[in-house]
Amino acid sequence: MKIRSTASAVAVTAALALLASACGGGGGGSKSSTGGGDAAPASQYNAAVTQVVNPSTKTGGTLRMGMPGDFDSVDPGDMYYGYAWNFARFYTRALTMFKPVPGEEGLQLVGDLAEDLGKPSDGGKTWTYKLREGVKFEDGTPVTSKDVKYAVARSLDKDILPSGPTYFNDWLDTGDYTGPYKMKGKLDDWKGIETPDDRTIVFHLKKAYGGFDYFAMLPQTAPVPEAKDTGSKYKEHPVSTGPYMFKAHELTKRIELVKNPNWDAATDPNRKQLNDSIEVLLGQNEDDLDQRLLSGKIDVKVNSTGVAANARKTVLTDDKVKQYADSALIDRTWFTNINGDVKPFDNIHCRKAVLYAADRSAIQGAYGGPDAGGDVALSLMPPKMTGYQKIDPYGVEANPAGDVAKAKEELAACGQPNGFSTTISFRNERAAEKQTAEALQQSLGRVGIKLDLKGYPQGDYFKLYAGKPDFAKKNGLGLMVYGWGADYPEGFGFFQQIVDSRVIRPAGNTNLGVKDPKIDELIDQAAAETDATKRGAIWAQVDKQVMDSAFILPYVWAHGLFYRPPTLKNVFVSQNWGMYEFLTLSTQ
Repeated sequence: MKIRSTASAVAVTAALALLASACGGGGGGSKSSTGGGDAAPASQYNAAVTQVVNPSTKTGGTLRMGMPGDFDSVDPGDMYYGYAWNFARFYTRALTMFKPVPGEEGLQLVGDLAEDLGKPSDGGKTWTYKLREGVKFEDGTPVTSKDVKYAVARSLDKDILPSGPTYFNDWLDTGDYTGPYKMKGKLDDWKGIETPDDRTIVFHLKKAYGGFDYFAMLPQTAPVPEAKDTGSKYKEHPVSTGPYMFKAHELTKRIELVKNPNWDAATDPNRKQLNDSIEVLLGQNEDDLDQRLLSGKIDVKVNSTGVAANARKTVLTDDKVKQYADSALIDRTWFTNINGDVKPFDNIHCRKAVLYAADRSAIQGAYGGPDAGGDVALSLMPPKMTGYQKIDPYGVEANPAGDVAKAKEELAACGQPNGFSTTISFRNERAAEKQTAEALQQSLGRVGIKLDLKGYPQGDYFKLYAGKPDFAKKNGLGLMVYGWGADYPEGFGFFQQIVDSRVIRPAGNTNLGVKDPKIDELIDQAAAETDATKRGAIWAQVDKQVMDSAFILPYVWAHGLFYRPPTLKNVFVSQNWGMYEFLTLSTQ
């Protein structure tokens, strides 16, 4: 993690003091901020990267949000997009959370539904949390530890709720328990999670993991009342414990949140209820949505990548617009999976041919170029991650446009000297992904690899298409355009869900085909290592092995270019989310 300059640190401290009054401080374990100074000017490029822009404690009005496509889900047990997790905190409360403050302090975990972070015992195999007193659901029913246990238990069922991460499936002592849908009436008998009283919850793991507080941050720990759980339909109206609750949810069209009358600020030091309502337009054309954002017709664009290619040109070339924008380096890599289940990619040399032939500089342009999109990636692991070590096994730094001669050598080695044909998938709503597929079609075509482009809706990309191994194999999806931001800022939170072969399931996958026992072994070594420096070195080995196995073609270490209308208040880029912190935003 980079150390920021003294001047920047002073600015962040001043901004934190302003934000504390607007957002209620940072929760358990937070440091109080003192000191004077002004918040960042509203009309300064990159002002919100480290500071609060337009701080305000005024209440009222509607926060207008919009997004291309739809959420994968708004059910806290069935979501995996980072912007969905960011948004979910309007109406859910997990056991822990990242402090909603700018700068590196925003990487600090604090208690949310729980009073504080977890208490480990049994060498890190048991974790205990104490819930805050007085928390209620939107109907006034008290929240108990059993509601949290039920929430985690339901998330184990990947047939009903396929999209969420599998950390709890993989690490909890589940035994034969598969969740309340298939094993009705068995929840109390399951000892993987115990609830000795209404405010205490105890997690038992199969093996020790020192970072369990990061698991406790997942929206899967947000309480769900069993009596109101409707399984796959729960997304139509998740029951709120946060400051806002659902008034309307027209699937694929719009969401309206209003104030939750049973949310009590005294139980929630991390949030304020500044807006009267929050409206989200779904299924919007991305270019149209960007124009609505730039013209002030909406306040926030809901995604983790910022404005798309056409709007980037306007933002970066018009100083009157650029002054309200922020470009931030984030823990995200844009890449394409190479599916070893689809021939001829079961041959490593055919996979390596793709890595050599790809024109990464062209793809960098699709994401906005070096100023807004990011840097050409030499490996999968983003340089911002702890433990990063520079490697360049495919000579990308010297040949960002690709090495045609080396690609042809690999094609000959895999018995396809004249190339072959395959299908490449991407998410329809993401213009940069379509442009990536087109760039790969052109650059791989130089060595005879012909690509058929196929787009799918982003809301179901992992449930039904690229994340469903049987579908991907049957439909010949040899290449699958994708990208990944760290679930949390540590190597496990970046790598495990995208390269561990043991998390691959029938649907809803985020590992789209990496199957390498060496990688799995290294992940286990890193998870068990208590020394942070040694653990970081193992994650660097994971990065090297991923590149050696050639199941992933990385091409851009991401930046996001975000735009904030001048009327938007309490704006800053979250160091954890890599986008604007939604929880603090208001318009008054």
